[in-house]
Amino acid sequence: MSTAVAGLVLTGGASRRLGIDKATLRLAGESLADRTARVLKGVADPVLEVGPGHTALEAVREADPGAGPLAAMAAGGAALAARGAGERAVLVVAVDMPALDPALLRFLVAAPPADAVVPRVDGRAQVLCARYSPGALVRAATLVRAGERSVHALLGAGVVAWVDEPEWGRVTTAACFADVDTPEDAHAIGLEGPG
Repeated sequence: MSTAVAGLVLTGGASRRLGIDKATLRLAGESLADRTARVLKGVADPVLEVGPGHTALEAVREADPGAGPLAAMAAGGAALAARGAGERAVLVVAVDMPALDPALLRFLVAAPPADAVVPRVDGRAQVLCARYSPGALVRAATLVRAGERSVHALLGAGVVAWVDEPEWGRVTTAACFADVDTPEDAHAIGLEGPG
């Protein structure tokens, strides 16, 4: 498949509040890691996993695993560049979104150029379901080397195209952005433990 974007599935979160690795939770028999990889592969190429290797995707690790999503984005961006995909915009998706919608990802791919294309739900930036430019991922690495850990610092360093409900609501619903942080979240969505 030839496409204008690459993809990163972030699977290295600590899942402290949940008490179990989010990537291993299952929905209809499929792990969240495998589901996220499958959905992202439908719109992006190449797609890498940044984390311990929960999927069949090629996995890369941060220099300091557990340092947070900004470090994961920097590591993923460097790995994509090393594989000849450093000129592509990148869809970055956290593993804990069971209702991730391919229509939303296609919408993000088609958005006009910007350093970051970030949906907002009720005013909250969805930084781990967004599109980033190659330059933004290079800046992520610079920020990580300077000791920064917040993805929001990256947003302050470039041009962000904010996408609010009137735009993303044409292709999906707010349920697409629901993430799993607690056992109550997992239960409400109908997720099961690893099989």
